[in-house]
Amino acid sequence: MTALPTMPPSDGRPELLVLRAIKLGDLLVAVPALTALRRAFPGHRITLATTAWLAPVVELVPAVDVHLAQHGLDHPIAAPTGSVDVAVNLHGVGPESNDLLEALRPGRVVGHRDPDRGHDGPEWPEGLNERERWARLLTWHGIPADPDEVAIDRPVTPSVAPGAAVVHVGAFHGARHWPTDRFAEVVRGLRARGHDVVLTGGADDVDRARAVADAAGLPPGAVLAGVLDLQPFAAVVADAAVVVTVDTGAAHLASAYGVPSVVLFGPAPPEAWGPPASGPHVVLTDAAQRRGDVFSEEPDPALLAVGPDDVLAAVDGLGVVPVRSGPAVRQ
Repeated sequence: MTALPTMPPSDGRPELLVLRAIKLGDLLVAVPALTALRRAFPGHRITLATTAWLAPVVELVPAVDVHLAQHGLDHPIAAPTGSVDVAVNLHGVGPESNDLLEALRPGRVVGHRDPDRGHDGPEWPEGLNERERWARLLTWHGIPADPDEVAIDRPVTPSVAPGAAVVHVGAFHGARHWPTDRFAEVVRGLRARGHDVVLTGGADDVDRARAVADAAGLPPGAVLAGVLDLQPFAAVVADAAVVVTVDTGAAHLASAYGVPSVVLFGPAPPEAWGPPASGPHVVLTDAAQRRGDVFSEEPDPALLAVGPDDVLAAVDGLGVVPVRSGPAVRQ
């Protein structure tokens, strides 16, 4: 699926447009709501207005028919005024997102209460899990939604490291950077337990991943940071034996594929962003030490309170069985 610059011509179905223009994890926590919208509006064409670089993952969300490129809230949604039957605000409750949808003059708006625009809806709840927030919103509007309905499609492209233990070393800000020496100790522990290990992350995480690989004695080919596009990355997570990561999109992909995961939380509370309690996932953090500055370049004390032994004990508690499929390296 390609992110389109403007709404494509009508295919004859009524239009339902959803605004959710943020990052990978933000997209994945909205999947339960998108799935509920698909069930409730089977005859509509569903357009998701979200960040263009997410196109490979949007393609894996079966509820979405059209991906409309929308980077942030600083420019109008590129859809003809009056063409949208139902507009759904899964972005927020502020005036910026509401103004963008109001400008489309939709037949119906699904969002939180906005008395300034005459929109009815639930009050914005603080301290709620993000999946539950959006499922609760839709349910209030008569669209039943299950916050644990997180599944997305698997990529057609096979994993380059099937059965590996995936250690995701990346994060957008330093507040979520767990020390590389601790990651290396986890890698050594996983290998001692019989796991093949690969290191993932974005282009900005290559140096961190290489430092972990060097300290843990991993071959260079096990460093997949900066190598994989989004769908190959999703394939690696979908076929992983276990995923160890801080609170990033990798954690939400593990939830989407039901892959056992150990998720380390720093500045963000797991109560808001954590994996489904029903899944094979363990959250590690120390809320009493949380500073909460998500944009800091210093690791949050709640993250630093977690040690390698805590992570390895959590992996053991998940009962993960190593899958030996040969060296986990790039081809």
